[in-house]
Amino acid sequence: MKGEKLEVVRGSGNVFRDMGHKSADVEQFKAILAAEIIKALDREGLSVRAAHGRTGIAAADFSRIRNADLGRFTVDRLMSIINRLGSRVEVKIRVRRAEAVGRAATA
Repeated sequence: MKGEKLEVVRGSGNVFRDMGHKSADVEQFKAILAAEIIKALDREGLSVRAAHGRTGIAAADFSRIRNADLGRFTVDRLMSIINRLGSRVEVKIRVRRAEAVGRAATA
């Protein structure tokens, strides 16, 4: 402990990439969309049943989103749900060259 050097690794900004997931960018985008759906539900004070009544989307789907169980959802589907809740999605794309993830520094 004393005198040991700790290795500090800077994250990439995408936790899924840092954990080695193959489709990290898609997973992060889905998580961002799900967070926006949850914000819309909370802003409107909608339960999953009330959200179903307003949108026609199954209450179970809203429960899955609230529980971050996003495996069954495509990006398209999540965007559609946001639209049915009365919001719109604007996507800004920035393409950059891949860099080595996790440059180490000593602390």
